[in-house]
Amino acid sequence: MLLYIHIPFCEKKCPYCSFGSSVSYNNDTIKAYFDAIKREFEHTITSLKDIKIQTIFIGGGTPSVVNSKHYEKLFKIVEKYLDTSAEITVEANPNSATFNWLEDMKSYGVNRVSFGAQSFIEKKLKFLGRIHSSKDIFNAINNANKAGFENINIDLMYGSKEDNKNSLCVELENLKKLNITHVSAYSLTLEENTPFYKKIDYAKDDENLAKFFIEGITNLGFKQYEISNFGNICKHNLGYWKLKNYIGLGAFSVGCIDTKRYFNQKNINEYIQNPTKKIVENLSPEDIKFEKIFLGLRSIVGVNKSILNEKEVKNAEFLVENQKLELKNEIFYNKNYLLSDELALYIKS
Repeated sequence: MLLYIHIPFCEKKCPYCSFGSSVSYNNDTIKAYFDAIKREFEHTITSLKDIKIQTIFIGGGTPSVVNSKHYEKLFKIVEKYLDTSAEITVEANPNSATFNWLEDMKSYGVNRVSFGAQSFIEKKLKFLGRIHSSKDIFNAINNANKAGFENINIDLMYGSKEDNKNSLCVELENLKKLNITHVSAYSLTLEENTPFYKKIDYAKDDENLAKFFIEGITNLGFKQYEISNFGNICKHNLGYWKLKNYIGLGAFSVGCIDTKRYFNQKNINEYIQNPTKKIVENLSPEDIKFEKIFLGLRSIVGVNKSILNEKEVKNAEFLVENQKLELKNEIFYNKNYLLSDELALYIKS
């Protein structure tokens, strides 16, 4: 079982971000929110028998804006359900993840930290609405190393109007200097209900530039295992791509158990009032199959031949003949993750 915990609090809302978050909160709101998460967890856990949580991912929002003491109380409730070798990740911003905060989180059992760096270039950071500097990134990584973290990720963003080969070389040169184990590289997308939406000139959809950046990251020793992820495999994310069961706690979060997907409330105050209220979506066998194809082709998971019908197998074998896919031990693997969506749609056509 996987566990995702959503912390929806931010110092500032980035103009490209569509994730559920708020900048309007106080200490009382945070305390009430964590109490609601505990209530939701205790309610959820009673309906599940003999579970062991293999991974936890605390995302946001910005988990590092919340005082570490709130997490201590949460982990005391969750810890008895944890697998002994559980991977526990927390997201953080470089400017708000102090050494003391990181040290506390490490003492609670967190063994993986993911920093939202996005860029080392000050002009690009400003364009993306980030409130940290390049220097903050290096300080955060140093503090994480000092706190004893051996598994450290940074997020980088490419495909913005600020990007070209020269600027991406600057990103790679700085990346090379960091003592980290993982990189997530995301192409800027202009999401609905964000200030960047429909500002077409803000994004640069350039496949050659994407290839250049991806090759640069892999040349630094971070092996690509998913369209946006490189390095030591994140077990939590791999669990999603394998369609493992997961619990989602907190406002805006999503969970999925077997054929049911659960959506939590998208209003923080309403969630605090009633944290167990959810919308349930029933997934059909066809829904599940499409997700296996879509997620499998985005990652090292691949697509098992046995789940495809005769027509889909023919389409996949055609892609093998044209060197777009590879067939090993009855599993189709993607050779170019940048084409994953197109390949999935072709197989289903």
